[in-house]
Amino acid sequence: MESRAKLAGHPVHQMLIVFPLGLLATAVVFDVIYLVTKNPAWSTSAFYMIGAGVVTGLAAAVPGTVDWLAIPRGTRAKRIGLIHGVGNVVVIALFALSWVLRRDQPANPPTEAVVAGLLGAGLSIVTAWLGGELVDRLGVGVDDGAHLDAPSSLTGLPAVAAGGSGAYPGMPRGYAGAERRHFPQPAYAGDDRRGRGSA
Repeated sequence: MESRAKLAGHPVHQMLIVFPLGLLATAVVFDVIYLVTKNPAWSTSAFYMIGAGVVTGLAAAVPGTVDWLAIPRGTRAKRIGLIHGVGNVVVIALFALSWVLRRDQPANPPTEAVVAGLLGAGLSIVTAWLGGELVDRLGVGVDDGAHLDAPSSLTGLPAVAAGGSGAYPGMPRGYAGAERRHFPQPAYAGDDRRGRGSA
């Protein structure tokens, strides 16, 4: 199922989500370093990273919501997407709470602020896995007809346009990519890909 919110041919949600993940995870690491070293520079840096992480997390939620609304009802992807989205709202809320609790003393945050960040980081591991499940297992945000020889997203051509014929055996010429799972996977579909790395 192709993303409904794209920029230069790629899903915007997947582009933006790296910012809150990186910022918030690094803030937690900096908090841990602060707890060990008692150097306030680490906790002050964490304070600013949390602020930036919350803002970018909210920005990433918008195209994520657009894509979730396009998933057909009654599917496993719709349920997983709901859990993923609600879980990430809780993650952002925990980090926002952490930011508010340390706002008056960024260099010396209270224990509750650090704990809120740790809880948010723990939950984000689960929600990130669910996001991976949506993309890698359920095909959400993946171009219809995607395959290993698909043309560049910048060409504007559908993924199945390589060579002017269908991407998979038996796929009709001119196929527009409505649903790639109707066709058998090409020979190079995963098993031999894993084996090639060891050669």
